[in-house]
Amino acid sequence: MAAQVKICGLNDEEAIDAALEAGAEFIGFVFYPKSPRAVSAEQAAELSQFVEGVCKVGLFVDPDDALLDEVTSHLRLDMLQFHGSETPERLARVRAEYGVEVMKVIPVATKDDLAAAEPFYEVVDWILFDAKPPKGADLPGGNAVSFDWSVLAGFKCPVPWMLAGGLTSANVAEAIRVTGAPAVDVSSGVEERPGVKDPAKIAAFVAAAKSAA
Repeated sequence: MAAQVKICGLNDEEAIDAALEAGAEFIGFVFYPKSPRAVSAEQAAELSQFVEGVCKVGLFVDPDDALLDEVTSHLRLDMLQFHGSETPERLARVRAEYGVEVMKVIPVATKDDLAAAEPFYEVVDWILFDAKPPKGADLPGGNAVSFDWSVLAGFKCPVPWMLAGGLTSANVAEAIRVTGAPAVDVSSGVEERPGVKDPAKIAAFVAAAKSAA
């Protein structure tokens, strides 16, 4: 079965159209002001108003309730992705209150880091394993760095999961082969420069992921 694909950090119509045309199953909007890919609730609502047939994901980093309320009052998101230091208790409350799927990002450098996902298995719908950010990085993700995929070889996750971190059209097939990832997430790997997506790179990435055996 072909891996599912999430294109994250979308902020213009051309990139969204490219993701949809290529066959991505998930599109992501970043609600984190420090990110060059950040959008406002109003922008995301306008960009997604005619989008159907895919899972619309909102990425947050340790958001307060006010931000979640603001975003979810402007647009219907199918999943909330958390990329900060959120606790299982916090995400359980969010999941119950907002009634949508929740994904927790787990930063990975070594096999030992996988254990950090265990407390979340019963309270989230998805886990995303991403590379730990470089020392001094301003962003928790989207840093165009990967980790040793072999730490996930043979890994059995009790909930659906995605792989992220430094993926491009050139390496995503190998990443899927090594890890067995059922889904992959990309942002910087399909950009001309930080915050500016390249439609051709989006098409190439999705094609490469879908063709991976």
